[in-house]
Amino acid sequence: MRSKYRVGIDAGGTFTDFVLADDSGKVRLFKALSTPNDPTRAIENGLKLLAEDLTTTPAEIVSNCDLCINGTTVGLNALIQHKGAKVGLIATAGHEDSIEIRLGHKEDGYRYDPEYPPAKMLVPRYLRKGVRERILSNGSVRTPLVEDDVRAACELFRREGVEAVAISFVWSVLNPAHEKRAAEIVRQMLPGVNLTVGSELYPQVREYTRTSTAITNAYLSPVLRKYVDAVDGYFRSLGAKYPVRYFQSNGGLAIGQAMTDRSVYAINSGPASGPTAGLYVTAPFGSQNVITVDMGGTSFDITLVKDGITNLNKNVDFLRYRIGVPMIQVETLGAGGGSIGWIDTLGLLQVGPQSAGALPGPACYAQGGTEPTVSDANLVLGYLNPDGLLGGKLPLDKSRAVAALKRIAEPLKLTPERAAYGMYTIVNNNMVNGIRRVSVERGYDPRDFVLVCAGGATAAHITAIAREMGIDRVVVPKLASGLCAFGQIISDVKYNYMATAPLRLDSEAAYERIDTLFKQIEASGREHLEADGFDKDHIDIKRSLEMRYVGQVHECTVEIDNFPINSLTIEEVKEAFHKRHEQLYTYSERHSGVEVVNIESTLYGRIDHPSPPRIAAGGSVPGALKGRRAVIFSADGSPTDTPIYDGGKLGAGDKLSGPAVIEEVTTTIVVEPGWKVELHEGGSYLIQRAA
Repeated sequence: MRSKYRVGIDAGGTFTDFVLADDSGKVRLFKALSTPNDPTRAIENGLKLLAEDLTTTPAEIVSNCDLCINGTTVGLNALIQHKGAKVGLIATAGHEDSIEIRLGHKEDGYRYDPEYPPAKMLVPRYLRKGVRERILSNGSVRTPLVEDDVRAACELFRREGVEAVAISFVWSVLNPAHEKRAAEIVRQMLPGVNLTVGSELYPQVREYTRTSTAITNAYLSPVLRKYVDAVDGYFRSLGAKYPVRYFQSNGGLAIGQAMTDRSVYAINSGPASGPTAGLYVTAPFGSQNVITVDMGGTSFDITLVKDGITNLNKNVDFLRYRIGVPMIQVETLGAGGGSIGWIDTLGLLQVGPQSAGALPGPACYAQGGTEPTVSDANLVLGYLNPDGLLGGKLPLDKSRAVAALKRIAEPLKLTPERAAYGMYTIVNNNMVNGIRRVSVERGYDPRDFVLVCAGGATAAHITAIAREMGIDRVVVPKLASGLCAFGQIISDVKYNYMATAPLRLDSEAAYERIDTLFKQIEASGREHLEADGFDKDHIDIKRSLEMRYVGQVHECTVEIDNFPINSLTIEEVKEAFHKRHEQLYTYSERHSGVEVVNIESTLYGRIDHPSPPRIAAGGSVPGALKGRRAVIFSADGSPTDTPIYDGGKLGAGDKLSGPAVIEEVTTTIVVEPGWKVELHEGGSYLIQRAA
């Protein structure tokens, strides 16, 4: 660390988490209620909490930070709620409707459902303007750009109050001259409008994907720009010496300008740090297979790491919009502490996806909420401390929770306790099904993984989820409720650079072309990182190619080492493709021709990590006993007299067995009967199934 502090901020739907690491290795965690209408207010409130704890001022903290990192849901929320910018599209004439045609089919899972409604278009038809131009698949110009068509589109956009423009032409990735000239005209005629050029944002083959990605980026760009300007301005006002970093969907950090220019990378900003944090906390236990689950107030996020490698998605339909750029694969469910229980038309109990959010919040928060939520159920079951959360700073009202649960208990002729356990069971099953989608349905056995608990609400459910999944080892960090914020402060700066290279691997010219493209995009990446303050010794590069057999429709991604691509090394590239094809599809065709479609280089600017936290040795588990409480672990609603432990009084090496409840300041760990717990010196609880 270059300075005294490092701060990670993760803005969620209900709480905004703050993690502060100092140069001694001590890590502090704080939570503030999110302020969706003004996200910077939650940041201001959280920094005040940090300052109070350190008996200093927010300005003193910020001015002594080498990194202030922000993970935000601003882009995601804008896309979910369709509250982005008014966008105009300039496309090759005849291709204005590619985003509506959607390659001729609906998303997977709904392809043959005639009643599934079409997605809402981010650009209405009247704002999609075709211009006469045409580049051929060999990069040559068939029809020169008619510049007056671009000017006419700009005149329309000006009249209609368009805030952002996306440009995407056919085969622009092989010859971007027309897109560049169109961009010049747009900048001249609409100087205040945000502009996204498809061949710059996503320079790879696939017109629909490129167009959809460019439109989504343009749709979010003004929203992210407003947010970044506000956050950057606030931190500058506090004396920040270094630019604020923002967490990207690809799992790395970026400066504010990169986030506003490439706003599509901010869509899954918050949970994308989960894999990095999960690997970090499981390292002492020797695991490289990690499933990280994060249950907050609104949602439940799942990420998977196999053999130390995080699953990345490209060319996927996210919230019904095709996104081409790399994103950490995150499975998100509407299952959080604020998820509401309700009875459907068949008289069956359901939970979520609707949520009470930060306002009014669960009924037990006494902020006006009356609907029964998962947090209300957990309080009635005895899992949560009736005296309140966050060390008593967030008081809970059990009588309001019981009253809310009666809204579903009485129609179902259940007691509030049995209705609460029903909600608990249903939300757990929803989460288990989500974990199966990222593991079992992708060929992974979840029993081979360690389950890592993140999020403030997860620990109350973690042993129940592990039991259902057949997972024997669970890791719950003391920082669980802010684990994604912690993941941000141990992550590197990361940028993805792409190029298209539709070439058969059968000639020296093809090898030279691929090698030249790799060098070009990596030179741009190095220049970007060096300008950002990284020297050559702190820059790493990983390469990959999208390859297929000649005649195939779809490609598979093949990772290779950084070596020159020539007639001597090309066989190594081909062999890597054959092996990857076998992994994915169980066979290879070594006699068939191979072709490359796209290439990609991921450049990392390695940052210095803060010192790992260490806690003192324990030895007095009875001294951590706070008392006992009636806790319900079964569907019949019968209570079990359960010991309650103060996690702050447990030390390294301390062991206990379930049933038990361990209360940390920002999370509550429910240990079901049949599990044993040991606290590691790194600050994580290892929970294992008892023999």
